[in-house]
Amino acid sequence: MPDSQNGLQQPVGEVYLLFAHEAYFPWAGAREVNTSLVAAASLLHPHVLQPDGMHIYDRLTRGRRPGEIVPLATLTYELGGGAAWPKVGDWQTVTRDLLRLIGDGGCDALSLNLPARARTLVCCGPHSTVRAYDLASREYRTYGPADRIEVLVSIGKELARVEAGCALWPGDNLVSR
Repeated sequence: MPDSQNGLQQPVGEVYLLFAHEAYFPWAGAREVNTSLVAAASLLHPHVLQPDGMHIYDRLTRGRRPGEIVPLATLTYELGGGAAWPKVGDWQTVTRDLLRLIGDGGCDALSLNLPARARTLVCCGPHSTVRAYDLASREYRTYGPADRIEVLVSIGKELARVEAGCALWPGDNLVSR
């Protein structure tokens, strides 16, 4: 929806941020977690660096469809391959704060253990291709945007299962935009 004052699109709700991070095990015997998905509103949590979280939230939600999963790499692509990140916010500190928030139970998250190929695809821009060697066929295979979309659809299905009846909680006392 265009903003009548400046022509920008208004943010929408129910958008999700997907970001990869260093793998960790949440507790002994748990599966590895190497990628996390949070409600965009988690960026407005007071334990997330502000105003950077708010600026990233605004950028993340503008012009998106409700329910859209947006990888951090997509934002990087949209920001000129990352050149404009300094104008938007410190994404490294914000994602570090989000991980700490998830670990402390300050917000809900879908914690994922993505296989290497899927993780690589969501860490690349939306139009990127990835070339990987297939041991079984002994050939290289190229994965591209359609494969990335399949990964995001799969994550969306997992999110729908997890959210059945209750949306991801972004945390309490969110800062005002």
